[in-house]
Amino acid sequence: LGMFTLAEVASLNDIQPTYRILKPWWDVFMDYLAVVMLMVAIFAGTMQLTKDQVVCLPVLPSPVNSKAHTPPGNADITTDIPKIEAATGQGQDGRTTNDISFGTSSVTPDIPLRATYPRTDFTVPNQEAKKEKKDPTGRKTNLDFQQYVFINQMCYHLALPWYSKYFPYLALIHTIILMVSSNFWFKYPKTCSKVEHFVSILGKCFESPWTTKALSETACEDSEENKQRITGAQTLPKHVSTSSDEGSPSASTPMINKTGFKFSAEKPVIEVPSMTILDKKDGEQAKALFEKVRKFRAHVEDSDLIYKLYVVQTVIKTAKFIFILCYTANFVNAISFEHVCKPKVEHLTGYEVFECTHNMAYMLKKLLISYISIICVYGFICLYTLFWLFRIPLKEYSFEKVREESSFSDIPDVKNDFAFLLHMVDQYDQLYSKRFGVFLSEVSENKLREISLNHEWTFEKLRQHVSRNAQDKQELHLFMLSGVPDAVFDLTDLDVLKLELIPEAKIPAKISQMTNLQELHLCHCPAKVEQTAFSFLRDHLRCLHVKFTDVAEIPAWVYLLKNLRELYLIGNLNSENNKMIGLESLRELRHLKILHVKSNLTKVPSNITDVAPHLTKLVIHNDGTKLLVLNSLKKMMNVAELELQNCELERIPHAIFSLSNLQELDLKSNNIRTIEEIISFQHLKRLTCLKLWHNKIVTIPPSITHVKNLESLYFSNNKLESLPVAVFSLQKLRCLDVSYNNISMIPIEIGLLQNLQHLHITGNKVDVLPKQLFKCVKLRTLNLGQNCITSLPEKIGQLSQLTQLELKGNCLDRLPAQLGQCRMLKKSGLVVEDHLFDTLPLEVKEALNQDINVPFANGI
Repeated sequence: LGMFTLAEVASLNDIQPTYRILKPWWDVFMDYLAVVMLMVAIFAGTMQLTKDQVVCLPVLPSPVNSKAHTPPGNADITTDIPKIEAATGQGQDGRTTNDISFGTSSVTPDIPLRATYPRTDFTVPNQEAKKEKKDPTGRKTNLDFQQYVFINQMCYHLALPWYSKYFPYLALIHTIILMVSSNFWFKYPKTCSKVEHFVSILGKCFESPWTTKALSETACEDSEENKQRITGAQTLPKHVSTSSDEGSPSASTPMINKTGFKFSAEKPVIEVPSMTILDKKDGEQAKALFEKVRKFRAHVEDSDLIYKLYVVQTVIKTAKFIFILCYTANFVNAISFEHVCKPKVEHLTGYEVFECTHNMAYMLKKLLISYISIICVYGFICLYTLFWLFRIPLKEYSFEKVREESSFSDIPDVKNDFAFLLHMVDQYDQLYSKRFGVFLSEVSENKLREISLNHEWTFEKLRQHVSRNAQDKQELHLFMLSGVPDAVFDLTDLDVLKLELIPEAKIPAKISQMTNLQELHLCHCPAKVEQTAFSFLRDHLRCLHVKFTDVAEIPAWVYLLKNLRELYLIGNLNSENNKMIGLESLRELRHLKILHVKSNLTKVPSNITDVAPHLTKLVIHNDGTKLLVLNSLKKMMNVAELELQNCELERIPHAIFSLSNLQELDLKSNNIRTIEEIISFQHLKRLTCLKLWHNKIVTIPPSITHVKNLESLYFSNNKLESLPVAVFSLQKLRCLDVSYNNISMIPIEIGLLQNLQHLHITGNKVDVLPKQLFKCVKLRTLNLGQNCITSLPEKIGQLSQLTQLELKGNCLDRLPAQLGQCRMLKKSGLVVEDHLFDTLPLEVKEALNQDINVPFANGI
């Protein structure tokens, strides 16, 4: 015990100061009791090392039997007792003294033996006899001082009970074990890391400005609700209305679902004083805390190791208490002041029995009783801890009270170690868990995001992101934000609003200010709208694009926009069991004209027929999934434009031939090989545009001549090797595209197409241009690139309306000067190699380099 101090031993009971929030009152009390027990053990050990001793005296025979035990007066007692080597010296009285060394002893007799018991007359070799000393009865003893020391040592180890000698050390060991058991869960690596992480996050949550703001908003809401409860009882029917009275912030915000209207469960947000507005740094720290809490919860809720370890260490302490109490109580009475010692050293002393006293007996007995009392209190606290551990399910924690007291009704209940840690914190201060719950609430997180978002995205910043699109409309594209900034709805001149990857988008009533807004894009953005906002969108929105991964992402209010003209749905509309996911609500889209579906359909949805009476354009872009059932198309009698792209069609669907109002058909990117059914198009009197590009068509049947109203014919990216004469009988043809085929010759009948304005033969094997081609004097676009043309006829000058000429990728060595006669052709519309352009005369190049006049440009 002399090797370390009380403070050093007590350090076993120390923990990090931050862990105190996980120490309930019983753990703190037990820690103090352990320190008291430690002090008792160290005090007893110190006293034992410095003061503990046993003093023994021989039990003399009675006077009757003294002769039997005492040697004759003249006999030399040294003949019966072994000689003791001694160093002689002269004392102050002139007598010879014995300086005998018996080695180190833990017991040093301090009593004046020589003054009490004069020894009997015996001699030591080479020494003078000392004065004789007598006991009260007048009997002599035959022991010298050194023999008393020897007997005292012998009897200390033989006569004293072992507990009298080792009690301090046992108490010290027991106390250290209890200390280690109390704080083992703070030291064990697998639990220490979780505890440290929890305490760190809890402290940050407690001190976060966002917690203060969130709770202050709750207080404001509660006071507002109480005020309304007192003063607003008479106006209760008004609160049922779908519109708020005089802009009262307490009015509920109705939301839209698939079955109609529903009212938002969220409590209204009450304006709070500006002092609670978070700065950017605080907002970022709060957002980081939300993420940390989310990850910590996922990590800690997976196991209950902390809970089990705490239970185990409590059980160990309880068992230790019972063990200590059982064996210690038996030794209280064993500690006494007087002891009888029979060391069996009669051959050394001449006596068999000694009467001994233990000077520390009374002190040790009092310390032992004190120790037992303390350990009893300690044990009862351990029993209470066990009762608390099993009285309620500590692996479940409910924030019900917090939910009732705040506006955050979505705070989830937690389990396992996360729940246990929160129960422990509640024993310290319940305010910690209340503040911690703020960071478990999605509503709270969304409010924080909203505040931070509005702080970052000001009106000026949003104005800088507004651009003009291809249709010369003002467009704003917001990407991957936490919500829609409030300032967006102050951009009253905005035409197009694109919201992409904004999962918590909410459209408030302020959108009604955006009177120019007619087009809305929702890309993976299941936006919620307030009732007033919905009413505005229902009446004003004309075009809506919805991109989704799952059909559930399509906002329910989309199906209720009765004035919508164009609807674009991009995403998965097929469920796992291959049944169509309901689009039954399309019947409410009474003014829908254009429906664009980009998905993985196996059949044309029958629900589309709900909009058949007014639908004029239907576009289905599949992702390569084979479209098998097209019977529903027969009911689309008013469809003027039909696109079936990438649907793995092998033939032209027969259902199309029933669409009597069809004007344009696009079957791009399918597997169509033959088009013998094309003759049936003669019944479609209004068909003017036929697009069969990006297929595997080898020949164009002569029956195409029966489709006399065709004005545009697209056969690019097929496997055509020739153009049939029948094509050139289509007198109304204005655009012919046969690019990227295997055509090697342009028939001379091409001159019959007097209305032809656009001819595309890029990427074929044409080597000669027939002179009849240049009779098509209305040609404005002539694309001849990537062929084998060796010369450009001079009659090119007859194409006075030509504005686009592509010649790049041929075998030309010069360009004819007659290009200068093409007054409408400019260098920007001439696609040719630079060295060929340089072969033109200077005046032709200058004419081509002149800017086109403005009126003609506008006409283009």
